[in-house]
Amino acid sequence: MKEKKFTVRQLTACAIVAALYAVITIASGPLAYDLMQFRLSEALIVLCWFEPVLAVGVTLGCFLANIFSTVTALDIVIGTLATAIACVLTIRIKNPWLVPLPNILANAILVGGMLAWVIFPDNLATGFAIAFAQVGFGELVVMYALGMPLLFALRKAGFPHILRKSARNIP
Repeated sequence: MKEKKFTVRQLTACAIVAALYAVITIASGPLAYDLMQFRLSEALIVLCWFEPVLAVGVTLGCFLANIFSTVTALDIVIGTLATAIACVLTIRIKNPWLVPLPNILANAILVGGMLAWVIFPDNLATGFAIAFAQVGFGELVVMYALGMPLLFALRKAGFPHILRKSARNIP
């Protein structure tokens, strides 16, 4: 079996995406870390739909941003895991209108569960319902208000593929 390696272009693109994600998240401060969060950088997950290797950059960016989490150090692990799962599932989506769903659900479940455990330890069921709804709502707003326009703009522009010579056929 032939081993796949990152090209210099892929590595560079992942580093740029990671830096963008981290900077946008950290710069948006209170919007990005709380029970009701609007993490603007999550819109970058749509990049994975075009170019799967960028999932590495998005996930690394989330990890770096979560080091600065004001909620709990658990956010470094749980939040990053939610983003990694969202990226992997996003790659598999065929219908562009469904691209936001893996991110919305992964974060609502995993980050919502983490926040319920941290903020509502005496009432986990109610706390989870609240956290699930609030995190899910924030992700829904960001993904459909920012992520979808980004996806369709990139698609319309033919998204210049800097990582390989032939572009992926996108409906």
